[in-house]
Amino acid sequence: MTTSDLRNKIDKLWAEFRSGGFTNPLTIIEQFTNLFFCRLLDEAEIKHEKSVQRTGQPSKAHFFAKDQQHLRWKNFRDKTGDELLALVRDEVFPFLRTLDSPRYANDVNDEDANEMVNNWPGAFMKDAKLLIAKPELLASSIRAIDEMDMLNTEAKGDLYEYLLSKLTTAGINGQFRTPDHIRQVMVEMLAPKPTDIIGDPACGTAGFLIEAMKYLRRHYTPQEMVYVGGKNDAYIGDLLTSDMEHSINHTFRGFDFNLTILRLADMNMRLHGAEGQCIFYQDSMSEAFARNHLLEARNHFDLILSNPPFAGNLDIDEIARELTRKVKSTKTEMLFLVRILEMLKEGGRCAVIVPDGVLFGFSKAHIALRQLLLDDNQLDGVISLPAGVFKPYSGVSTAILFLTKGGMTRDVFFFDVRADGRSLDNKRDKIADNDLPMLLERWKNRAPCNDTDRTSQAFFVPADEIRRRNYDLSLKKYKDTAYEPTMEIMKRLEKLEGEIVAGLNELREMLP
Repeated sequence: MTTSDLRNKIDKLWAEFRSGGFTNPLTIIEQFTNLFFCRLLDEAEIKHEKSVQRTGQPSKAHFFAKDQQHLRWKNFRDKTGDELLALVRDEVFPFLRTLDSPRYANDVNDEDANEMVNNWPGAFMKDAKLLIAKPELLASSIRAIDEMDMLNTEAKGDLYEYLLSKLTTAGINGQFRTPDHIRQVMVEMLAPKPTDIIGDPACGTAGFLIEAMKYLRRHYTPQEMVYVGGKNDAYIGDLLTSDMEHSINHTFRGFDFNLTILRLADMNMRLHGAEGQCIFYQDSMSEAFARNHLLEARNHFDLILSNPPFAGNLDIDEIARELTRKVKSTKTEMLFLVRILEMLKEGGRCAVIVPDGVLFGFSKAHIALRQLLLDDNQLDGVISLPAGVFKPYSGVSTAILFLTKGGMTRDVFFFDVRADGRSLDNKRDKIADNDLPMLLERWKNRAPCNDTDRTSQAFFVPADEIRRRNYDLSLKKYKDTAYEPTMEIMKRLEKLEGEIVAGLNELREMLP
């Protein structure tokens, strides 16, 4: 079955879920994810069995005991009706909730066992529940997943992203799903390398990590090895060679504190080819973050891409002290920037989406944060996005900050994105106007000596001028507006007036 056929099938299933009373897209995707997990679990068990057949030795971990074989995907996928529903609801899902770790062969040493536990996402399934009450809907969902080509990483990953694209409700705790094309341009502007360690302290469904993974595969696949299929071109990334394992299993680290979202994120990474654990249950703002993730909390990442939540104020007692020592605030959008700087290596870079208030807020905390960005680090760019980019979630105005940790800023690149290739209403339909290609071109060729015209969409501002303006980073503060000559405006008004008069005359002639 082609990817297009599967998408059509998923669309029909989506309609069945909605007609069956599932009104929250997140719930629908969670149900798909739980069933995806069942199949991946069986695929892992099949690999184990093949290894035993090939070598005669048990390999690493397995998941099903002898009396649990009926709980495997291959053994229940063809069942139907009430028998299927009862088995999946009353036996398979309770089994999933107990899978904190896999079983091990007797000859696996403690070190290998610990590594396998760390690579196992069973903890994300501890609250998994089957909410599908109709046997027909359950059977249709299982058939759709069973028809996926599990050997085609690109295809199964794209299908899962297609599911995630249906998230059209506001995110949890102020998090909004970043549109695909915005993620893509952010990754292109950072241009990851195979040896980079890439993170996201508020990963959501892992969209930024997936986009970085796709970038690496796309840029490290020779043209003759690209499988061309229109929108479904497949890149195997074979030029990554020795970096391949690093780039898939060790590069990517995402953190979040909602188990439902984490389950989606972990599944997203695994369906895109990450075999090890990349997603972690952790509140990045808490004291526990540095305690539980000592390596990742400080001076670890080469690149960070993130769209942190704009959730208002946190409880001061729950915020890590190393964050509030630098910026005395309880606002998530400011504290995440401090956390990101902590996580980056010296010379590490980040691209972070922030609400406009971060750019011009006049509180002591806002000014202290911008002073930290400008004076103690290198603020590379401020990309102003049009209001409406995050519709239908929110109409909040946002910007993307590009930073390099350490040093001091000399000049800041500003770019005014007026159109992103989508309508700025709730429909977000594709349109012809799109400044993102120009943004990429101007970013790659930017130079303070060349980009001096402040009537242009792209220009540089010296850091000293920003300091004199109380560290204000809003583009409008520095942009010169080029006004049309008065006589040209008068000519257009006269022409418009003539068209109105002509229209009124036509209406008058139509009257009896």
